Amino acid sequence: MDRDLEDVRQRAATGPLPARLRVDELVEQAYRWALPDSSGAVADYIPALADADPDRFGLCVVEVDGASHAVGDVDVAFSIQSISKAFVYALVCEELGHAGVLERIGVDNTGLAFSSVMAIELHDGHPRNPMVNAGAIATTAMVPAADADARWAAVRTGLSRFAGRDLALDDGVYASEAATNQRNRAIARLLESYGRLEDPLEAVDVYTRQCSLLVTTQDVAVMGATLADGGVNPVTGERVVSPDVCRDTLAVLASTGMYERSGTWLFEIGLPGKSGVAGGVVAVAPGKAGIGAFSPRLDAAGNSVRAQEAIGYLSRALGLNLFASAVHDGGAHDGAAWGARP
Repeated sequence: MDRDLEDVRQRAATGPLPARLRVDELVEQAYRWALPDSSGAVADYIPALADADPDRFGLCVVEVDGASHAVGDVDVAFSIQSISKAFVYALVCEELGHAGVLERIGVDNTGLAFSSVMAIELHDGHPRNPMVNAGAIATTAMVPAADADARWAAVRTGLSRFAGRDLALDDGVYASEAATNQRNRAIARLLESYGRLEDPLEAVDVYTRQCSLLVTTQDVAVMGATLADGGVNPVTGERVVSPDVCRDTLAVLASTGMYERSGTWLFEIGLPGKSGVAGGVVAVAPGKAGIGAFSPRLDAAGNSVRAQEAIGYLSRALGLNLFASAVHDGGAHDGAAWGARP
């Protein structure tokens, strides 16, 4: 992230979001703030992603009551990629529980690239977290199911419940990734050698499918808002996971969601977030909203450049940074200046 967020006033607000028209204005401002940046490059190591239009850009905020604020290419479909890791992890935690998952998948940042083999070797085959490929493949393999078809169906259904609509597989992206995922297959084989996987190729195939699901920026924001609202989808009203699972998932996202740049992201933006190499990013303001952003140009770590800038703007302007504070003033609170909710 190269632009200077110090130019955006930092608010500290522990209460609700401001009036909806004001949120609309700030989403528009965030979009225009990030739009001029054309740095970064599309992910060309996956042939199907190399053809993405680099100028696409969408930004959406979905509040926990379902209110939506969107600008740009919010209805353009793209593959969910690694954003899926967060929600599959939540589904597995819902099924197996806090301790059961923690025993097999860690929660610490590797400090290395998302496809690192060294991170596995340095820790005796124990995946350090579910947001890098080794941990994500192992997490997908933990989805309770009788066979690969049932596991894939459970993953697709679960992610669709987070999005509030049926998500479809992009066959072209799946075929492209399946033909070029030798490194993931090697990672899975390495995990197998440590006794972490029983059927490594099955696990990689289901993982590749989950990454190839099509979403929009709006979908991603709804998925984030579901985590923000304690596991209840704000559009459908369906409970997808428990509040405890949301807490665990958001904690992991805060420390590991943006790969080796997670520390910088948390320091500058202060929100749990997860990126995908198709250009999508989800960020979550607990109790308030989910943010979805999409722009295909990535930084060296695989995170969308514009998405980071737009979400950074909103974090400051909307008072979303979890670590921001203000001097106690004897009763008045910053949110009052924004106006009452309609």
